Amino acid sequence: MKKADIDRFWTLLHALTRKDDARFLYGPDAAGRLRERNLRRYLELMDRVRPRMLLIGEAPGYRGHAVSGIPFMSVAQLRARPGLITGDPDGDGFEIPTDPPALSEASSTVVWRTVTALRGPPPLFWPVYPNHPHEPGRPRTNRAPRAAEIAEGTPIALALAAAFRAGTIAVGRKAEGALARSGVAAIPLRHPAQGGARVFAAQLARLVRLDEEEQRAT
Repeated sequence: MKKADIDRFWTLLHALTRKDDARFLYGPDAAGRLRERNLRRYLELMDRVRPRMLLIGEAPGYRGHAVSGIPFMSVAQLRARPGLITGDPDGDGFEIPTDPPALSEASSTVVWRTVTALRGPPPLFWPVYPNHPHEPGRPRTNRAPRAAEIAEGTPIALALAAAFRAGTIAVGRKAEGALARSGVAAIPLRHPAQGGARVFAAQLARLVRLDEEEQRAT
């Protein structure tokens, strides 16, 4: 099967505007290079499993994606044995950052606990705004992305969806609204944060069941 062509995704991602209160995660520094290697490894593994759904979240959090380079993954998921994607007893082959600000993130924990309980390939994950938005001068905080930031990040998410030919699922209202403004009617899911874990898990499980039924019918 032909590999997903993600060249446009990388071009758009590397062109993303750098800002004082929205950290670009894949820069030339050592931490940025590690995050990019992890992201490339993640996309390589996901290309092998051929996900049928792209779950689009809001933005990287400082305890998860901003550390690992991978959406909805903290150090805990990087270290998982067996690997969460491959099932390899030695893990998925991700690099572990030294001295991370946190080892786990609540949303990442909920997402992967839900995904590993489902049958079939895991969905692909990406945020609607891939910089890490934070309060000015406080990189170990999270803030909601602004409308202009979401507008800049949305084409990157859509390029990834096109490369993988994956259906788009919006995790949270910001992602849903951003996709709608781009003319994409994405299926909405409750975000797992702030008490939404059970609803998120139930909604995702239902989507996977419906997808399996559709695959069997075709």
